[in-house]
Amino acid sequence: MAEVNIKPLADRVLIEPMEAETKTASGIYIPETAKEKPQQGKVVAVGPGTKDEKVTVKVGDKVLYGKYAGTELKLEGNDYLMMRESDVLAII
Repeated sequence: MAEVNIKPLADRVLIEPMEAETKTASGIYIPETAKEKPQQGKVVAVGPGTKDEKVTVKVGDKVLYGKYAGTELKLEGNDYLMMRESDVLAII
């Protein structure tokens, strides 16, 4: 996990998506065009929350999020997703 110089605001979370599967369980390789977007990632940075709600996820948590959740960012050559904590479905 890379160190980033970004601090999310309010209830936003910065997530580093996991790599998409390149091979099926039966051993068949998946071409680049057929890969699905990953729905798991690691939390890299967390905002302070709002005055009404504290943030429950913390840096280093492995999370599950919606397929089209968040905004894609590219920082220092790495891909990240910035999303609200409410877009995070579960902590794995």
